[in-house]
Amino acid sequence: MPKSLVWKLTLAFMLVAILTAGLVAVFIRLTSADRLAQLVVEQQRSSLQAELSAYYAANGSWNGLDQKWAQIFSQTLPAPQGQAASSSGQQGQSAGSAGQQNNQAPGGPPGERGPRNFFGLADVKGVVIVSVDHAYPPGSQLPADVLKTGTAITLNGKWIGTLLDPQQRPGFNTQETQFLQRTNEALLLASLGALAAALLLGILLARTLTRPLQALTEAAGRITQGQLEQQVRVGSNDEIGQLANAFNRMSQEVARVNQLRREMTADIAHDLRTPLTVISGYIESMRDGVLKPTPQRLDLIYSEIERLQNLVGDLRMLSLADAGELSLNVQAVQPRAMLDRAASLFCHQAEQQGIEIGVEAGEDLPEIQADEARFMQILSNLVTNSLRYTPSGGKVTLSAQTASGGLEICVRDTGIGIAAEELPYIFDRFHRADKSRHSENGESGLGLAIVKALVELHRGSVSVESLPGSGTAICLKFPVGMQPESPVRA
Repeated sequence: MPKSLVWKLTLAFMLVAILTAGLVAVFIRLTSADRLAQLVVEQQRSSLQAELSAYYAANGSWNGLDQKWAQIFSQTLPAPQGQAASSSGQQGQSAGSAGQQNNQAPGGPPGERGPRNFFGLADVKGVVIVSVDHAYPPGSQLPADVLKTGTAITLNGKWIGTLLDPQQRPGFNTQETQFLQRTNEALLLASLGALAAALLLGILLARTLTRPLQALTEAAGRITQGQLEQQVRVGSNDEIGQLANAFNRMSQEVARVNQLRREMTADIAHDLRTPLTVISGYIESMRDGVLKPTPQRLDLIYSEIERLQNLVGDLRMLSLADAGELSLNVQAVQPRAMLDRAASLFCHQAEQQGIEIGVEAGEDLPEIQADEARFMQILSNLVTNSLRYTPSGGKVTLSAQTASGGLEICVRDTGIGIAAEELPYIFDRFHRADKSRHSENGESGLGLAIVKALVELHRGSVSVESLPGSGTAICLKFPVGMQPESPVRA
């Protein structure tokens, strides 16, 4: 048998249906006979009460009741199927004939108590008139506790006797036996119908549940073949629908990261090729005697080599951070002092660009545990980025303040801003909001990626807010009094 999920779910539905139908059938089968017997007893008890009250009203006592008991009792029984009720002439039998029917089942031999003649009677003093227990024959005195179990017979509100309940379950007539048989047949048919419905519903529901899973499996197979961006249809909001949504998001992210990897590879190749082309061109020209090795040309070659060294250094730092091998020299750092230091380092460059740079921070800010050199690298990358995209007459502000149990440091500028669709990707490696910009202007595309890696290494977080034409604010949040994740280097 195939071990697919469809058959497993179908068998599970059928098993539940079998157990449910079986338990219901067994319960009804075990209780239907008792319930029917109880119904028969209740019906005949009610009829007997009425007949006995009428007899007592007509005779004024129970005298002679033992001779007419079978006749009275037979009047409480339903007429057999296919037979009419007894005629009024037959109900008026003589006293002698009625006496022969005492304790006799209808249609049975004289003296035999039938299976439906199962009630007895006692008078108000507890003396047995018609017995239901061999321990208490007619004329014997019933104990009070036994008498209490009977049903009182009243006439005009006066207690005239006690109807004694049967000691055993009554037998069933032909109609009642047929009723039980038909009930059992109906239970069997209902059980078979439940199994058929369970099989049909099980197959339908199983296919409904497994169809999206099959779609997910096929989409995953296409991903393994290189078709990374796959989308499956989501037809519900249940757990399977949530799984499909998660798969779609994962597929989109995998495709985006793969595209980013390709772009990063192309950017690395471009950023390496450009200075290498300059260096090789100058050296080849000097070797062939086309150019002379003047100090200016050697300085240009050295600046390109320095660019290569910086790019390789940035890539190595990111790879160490990804591998968790970038160690920190942790010490207590005063945020205000670090902001002042960063502002002074870029003060001359800001003046040359016509940009105002300032610090807004209190002197009583709490110290944080950080690597001072890495912390300065974070601030340098952020300030450099702000100066690059802020026009003349703009302003760059370094601020710090306490916020929800931590320290928040922000670098704000009044530059050109960043488009909303670019904000989620500005911390990606080699990502540039302006696709026309390349490393010729000194931008490698790794500055903000390094900022994020170093901030997270200090157990911090980074966020960005920006509006095109209004400027950008990049905020860092550091915990106070918490050691960074990286092992401390002595």
